Amino acid sequence: MDIGMLEMQPPEKGAAINTLVFRPGRCTNCGMCLKVCPHRVFAPGERRVKMARADLCMECGACQMNCPSGAIAVDSGVGCAAAMIKAALMGKDEVVCGEECCR
Repeated sequence: MDIGMLEMQPPEKGAAINTLVFRPGRCTNCGMCLKVCPHRVFAPGERRVKMARADLCMECGACQMNCPSGAIAVDSGVGCAAAMIKAALMGKDEVVCGEECCR
């Protein structure tokens, strides 16, 4: 029995590829998101953290759970299912979420 790969389309230009929402006005620059994000979505900023690579977010929820000021919201547990499935099918150890997962 042959199970083919699912044909996947990249998201439309400008369309959100995850549920991550960052509210910089609430950020207190504590740096917790920098410590807990496995994909380095956030980067240090002068007065507050900045969102550097939202497309790499795999929606694990670690940033939201550790943000004391409520500056980050994400539907944790959703994850980038397409990236996880592709990594498993291709035998890769690292999950790449974002534009790369849909190619």
